[in-house]
Amino acid sequence: MGKEKMHINVVVIGHVDSGKSTTTGHLIYKCGGIDKRTIEKFEKEAAELGKGSFKYAWVLDKLKAERERGITIDIALWKFETPKYYVTVIDAPGHRDFIKNMITGTSQADCAILIIAAGTGEFEAGISKDGQTREHALLAYTLGVKQLIVAINKMDTTKWSESRFQEIIKETTNFIKKVGYNPKSVAFVPISGFNGDNMIDNSSNCPWYKGWEKETKLGKSSGKTLLEAIDAIDPPSRPTDKPLRLPLQDVYKIGGIGTVPVGRVETGVIKAVRRDAPRAACRGSPRRQRWFQRQERLRQGNPSW
Repeated sequence: MGKEKMHINVVVIGHVDSGKSTTTGHLIYKCGGIDKRTIEKFEKEAAELGKGSFKYAWVLDKLKAERERGITIDIALWKFETPKYYVTVIDAPGHRDFIKNMITGTSQADCAILIIAAGTGEFEAGISKDGQTREHALLAYTLGVKQLIVAINKMDTTKWSESRFQEIIKETTNFIKKVGYNPKSVAFVPISGFNGDNMIDNSSNCPWYKGWEKETKLGKSSGKTLLEAIDAIDPPSRPTDKPLRLPLQDVYKIGGIGTVPVGRVETGVIKAVRRDAPRAACRGSPRRQRWFQRQERLRQGNPSW
């Protein structure tokens, strides 16, 4: 029996309308986290509202207001599997009015994927004084998310311009360095979140792209796709030998179940037999959820599960 894969939490951040939800939803679909029939259902429903291009975003944008306005309001979580990890992806809102929700989602992450729109004017708006690209990168670093992937999205709108890609890398490198990130440890990936280019397979639309390279304390790694960049995330340390610390993120009152506190195990281990553990928290993954579904009972919860 093979060794079980490690669980990691990844938050997707960036300026409003940079394509975060579409990219995340498409990645989940390509990794087998959602079936084709469900995507076709979302496509039909989105088309009826004149928002056909939002079919992947609707994987995560469940609220009526989110679908009507075409923006993410609350954080959304989804799980998928890569060759190396079990990934919980957290889709954070980009609109500045919902920055509190973005902070809540980012505080749970091991790595951030910064989505940057390459379109003319879109990149510039994101890095402007009032843009969310810089602010999200700063907040992520401040909240302790020290690993970063930069996905330069909507490259199809620039006709896969190499010069535009290099221009964005240069500007982004400057501001993430000021934030505190080491640009040499960051993978820069040109993608099209809607079309799926360079998500899990290398795209033929950018023959000039030779791939990304990065170097961390654990060594050098390289690849061409966003999926490979996720698998190149350094495994986070899990302090299971320390006392239990489980900050509560929220408390839900669910009919027929009762009061359910939820949060993330930061240190130590929580087991169903522990008398000091909230009973409801032992009924499934201690990971915070924004939806409710029957969960397989876990023997114990480790940090970031």
